[in-house]
Amino acid sequence: MRSTVEPPTDAGDTGRWLHGVLREADLGLLSGLPGMTGEPVRPVRAAGLVAVVSAVPLTEYGEEALHRNLEDLAWLERVARAHHRVVDALARAGAVVPARLATVHHDDGRVAASLTERRAELAALLDRLTGRGEWGVKGYVVPGAVPQAEETAGPGGAGAAYLRRRRAQLTAREDVQRNAAAAAAAVHEALSRHAVAARRHAPQDRRLSGAPTAMALNGAYLVDATAAAGFAGLVETLGARHPELRLELTGPWPPYSFVAERPAEPARVREPAW
Repeated sequence: MRSTVEPPTDAGDTGRWLHGVLREADLGLLSGLPGMTGEPVRPVRAAGLVAVVSAVPLTEYGEEALHRNLEDLAWLERVARAHHRVVDALARAGAVVPARLATVHHDDGRVAASLTERRAELAALLDRLTGRGEWGVKGYVVPGAVPQAEETAGPGGAGAAYLRRRRAQLTAREDVQRNAAAAAAAVHEALSRHAVAARRHAPQDRRLSGAPTAMALNGAYLVDATAAAGFAGLVETLGARHPELRLELTGPWPPYSFVAERPAEPARVREPAW
């Protein structure tokens, strides 16, 4: 897990956890919206843009503390949920550029300077995201029954018959995987044609997805709000056309998949990767 943290000048200082950036607008929705520590989030304005931040103690969210805490799965889950809760609320009100998890600035001035420095890039992203949402489509393999080999006479006796049955079962499983992969590619291609942009992420492990069968498709699609109903209908149509997969549609989500990240950088940097 990478993080973007500015080195504090005092270990007891309070930093600014960045949730996201939006255009100047009615920010009444921020009133009472809890941030990372339960206190309300607040805006930092600069260059015609608004950064939504939480005040966080650098003893827990500073550079060294973050490197340690990001290895604690319970801590990570808690802060990820808190971060997403804010980003989701912002996305429901309009276009937002979500910040990468664990983007922490030392103070408001650093936040404002980053907005000013990257104004053109952030404004272009907000233009692209306005009126659109991210939809997720996951495709899970539907294996069906594994065919049983016929008990036909053959040379070699019982041992040879057993090997023939095992070979047939393995071939059937390979066919299921091959067919599911082809179906996933076809579904992604069809959905991509009906989206503004598309990303195909690596399939989630079953321990993470909680599904009883393997995931063959983990797609994200940026869709115009006016086309959302048609996109959902297309997912249903594709599910019927490709019974090798069980398709699951979720969303709309904040556009996490469609905010380009910079290449990996050291933790001690002074500007966020959006």
